Amino acid sequence: MNNYKPLSGMPPAVKVIIIINVIIFLGINIMSQRSDLDLVNILGLHLPQSEYFRIYQYITHMFTQEGLAHLFFNMFAVFMFGRILESVWGTKRFVIYYFVTGLGAAVLHSLVSWYGLHNMQEQFYAFQSTPDPGVFAEFVRSHVSNPRLLTQLMQFVDTWNQAPGNSQFIGQAEYYMQGIIQAYTNVPTIGASGAVFGILLAFGMLFPNTELFLMFIPIPIKAKYFVLLYGAAELFFGLQNSVGDNVAHFAHLGGMLFGFFLIIYWRKRSKRFY
Repeated sequence: MNNYKPLSGMPPAVKVIIIINVIIFLGINIMSQRSDLDLVNILGLHLPQSEYFRIYQYITHMFTQEGLAHLFFNMFAVFMFGRILESVWGTKRFVIYYFVTGLGAAVLHSLVSWYGLHNMQEQFYAFQSTPDPGVFAEFVRSHVSNPRLLTQLMQFVDTWNQAPGNSQFIGQAEYYMQGIIQAYTNVPTIGASGAVFGILLAFGMLFPNTELFLMFIPIPIKAKYFVLLYGAAELFFGLQNSVGDNVAHFAHLGGMLFGFFLIIYWRKRSKRFY
């Protein structure tokens, strides 16, 4: 009688990537129940301006998934498309591609986040020059997504409007703004999505006319069109920069962008791309 081995059909790199992600996912959930150790904060990628930033996070955040759905969909994509790419390219080239796209995603996300932080700081400095309840309210609406906190801060604005020149209210507003900026700075980014989007891009470039059957699209769609639509959607939502949107859209685009240039580079260096 043969023993069923669910991972036996996977190429080695894809297998190791999935195993590491699952182990870290289990570690996060076990540690959160048994201790105060916050593995997401330790392994997730912070901005360099954050007190929690460590250089190793550029690697560890790629293997850190917090929610079960987050883990499942990322690893499902690695399994479905990554194993094909590894079989075509070989393990070494696939591993190089995976890390280049994952790191590229992190770099672009960090740059965009730094730009967002810079704008927030400029708004804070402008407020210090001309403190005004309306300016503070606009800052809050632009950067606070928590409904309860948003309500509390807008109630504060209503109270402040009754005495707009009150120095105590101005100092309190500065304190709130600094807290919002600090919270933005210290939010960790986690997930393999940047590398996953790189994998999707590579699959679309290598097998452009392969028809995909997806749960949310009732008709088959060619891989090249799927990748283009997905990339366009990420660009649209990234530029929207909606309050409360916690998806790192520019990290996804970074994975696709770095993947595209790496594939073009490989194609130019080799007559036989595969």
